[in-house]
Amino acid sequence: MQILFLVSAHNSLSQRAWIALTELGHDVAVAVVDSPSAMETAVRVHAPDLIVCPFLKAMIPESIWRRQPCLIVHPGPRGDRGPSSLDWAIELDKADWGVTVLQATGDVDAGQVWATRTFSMRDVAKSSLYRHEVRRAAIEAVLDALDELAGAGTPPRATFRAASVAPGPCLPLMAQEVRAIDWRSDRIERVLRKVRAGDGHPGVLDVIDGERFHLFGAHAERTLRGRPGELVGQRNGAICRATVDGAVWITHLKRRDSAAQRYFKLPATRALALAGIDVEVPEVGIAFDAQVPDDHTYREIAYHENAGVGYLRFAFYNGAMSTEQCGRLREAFAHARSQRHTKVIVLLGGDDYFSNGIHLNEIEAADNPGQESWRNLHAIDDLVKDILETDSHLVVSALAGDAAAGGVPLALAGDYVMAREDTVLNPYYQHMGGLYGSEYWTYLLPRRVGPAATARLTGAPFRPVGSREAVRIGLLDAAFGTNLEDFRAGTARFAERVAHDGLHQARLEDKRHRRAIDERVKPLEAYRREEMEHCHECFFGPDVSYHRARQGFVYKLPTPGSASEEPARVAI
Repeated sequence: MQILFLVSAHNSLSQRAWIALTELGHDVAVAVVDSPSAMETAVRVHAPDLIVCPFLKAMIPESIWRRQPCLIVHPGPRGDRGPSSLDWAIELDKADWGVTVLQATGDVDAGQVWATRTFSMRDVAKSSLYRHEVRRAAIEAVLDALDELAGAGTPPRATFRAASVAPGPCLPLMAQEVRAIDWRSDRIERVLRKVRAGDGHPGVLDVIDGERFHLFGAHAERTLRGRPGELVGQRNGAICRATVDGAVWITHLKRRDSAAQRYFKLPATRALALAGIDVEVPEVGIAFDAQVPDDHTYREIAYHENAGVGYLRFAFYNGAMSTEQCGRLREAFAHARSQRHTKVIVLLGGDDYFSNGIHLNEIEAADNPGQESWRNLHAIDDLVKDILETDSHLVVSALAGDAAAGGVPLALAGDYVMAREDTVLNPYYQHMGGLYGSEYWTYLLPRRVGPAATARLTGAPFRPVGSREAVRIGLLDAAFGTNLEDFRAGTARFAERVAHDGLHQARLEDKRHRRAIDERVKPLEAYRREEMEHCHECFFGPDVSYHRARQGFVYKLPTPGSASEEPARVAI
């Protein structure tokens, strides 16, 4: 079937849906649109049999839905309506929620229902629910809807007969008045729920030292105390603010836009500094291997051991890794590598992302973005090199969440690479103004998949890779686990088996031998030098495409040509 995705952004859900439908043999095109005219242009160009909207903020015009079958993916259960569905589910502390695929009409989320799936809510941020439960339920519901369509005849018509349901009231866009925190009375759990309901977008609007900021990335703090509302500590760019019963860490802030200036998310202390606000509170450190429950404080990097295996978790917000974060992770990896009583190190990444490479927001905020890009890329290269040259342990990269750009070769530096079943990989840099990239990808990707597949994965056009294909071509060793718990448990079983099956020393010897041969053929330093020469041109050369693309990404500007010109075809 010829399928067209109309999306406001080609996000993780639409990418995963693209993978699922192309694996079934459908020809899927993607158009990023922001107006009725852009949608009409996309439909005219692609002439689809079916339109699917995995993530579309705008209403489809009647000129399309009257003539073309259009399926909307709504992140709410049957009968739910409105633009802040998942926000309200978190705010109202719902135990269960769902995803519904319904037919587009002139009313918001009120068309005939073609499929619905439900899931249990986790006590996490909206963005995490979206990347796991919502995404998984959405893909299942879309596939269910296509099965229903297959029974309705081919080609499908715009006037389907589907299961109808009386729609509920359309809940309004959640206003900041609802999201607002009262630091004088709100307890930890209430503050967490409010910030988590707005995580990703739009955040909770709040006031710090007279300036208005949107808050993101909330974590409980069970030890520090202070007067409700005051700042009581800072850690790795996050700030800690007291509540009536403890405190809450806020990792990121976005200064409120003005008529003259737009802003973007940054680590909290950096955002405050750029606003001219001094954070005069102590840095509250925490050791990598401190045995502290996850819900008792905030930390980006944690290390623990079990049964001869060291587990290194690095949960960086949105998967971005700044120069400073790369340095701290490198220190933590050195700590893990120094533990001679362990045999395997597992790189866990975070629940939502393994890594997305260098930190474009921090780079954009730097006095010299080109120079900071250079520093950041060298910092992540140093980390990848340390992993590659580890000959004391076997290293397992375990991707519970997605990986993109430099995050993919970072994972490939491990001896074994595995991922959760519906992980999406994007080993691609070109969308960032033709950025060449580094992280030793010119060594690591061909070593895994060969030169032809490397060229296909890293060249235009942009093409996400699902875990099934990644295993088939050798990018991954295995993919398993439908949820985080299953994947973590399967990873632990694998790592412990590798550590104790009696073949550990032989595997280490083989690893050293292969690395020595590769080094003689072409030293790692040569790969790095060649990659960085290309990147130097991107950062400091006369072509400013990278800088423009980075600014567009950071400020969330429309992609040039995406709305009014012929939409790019994603399917290959």
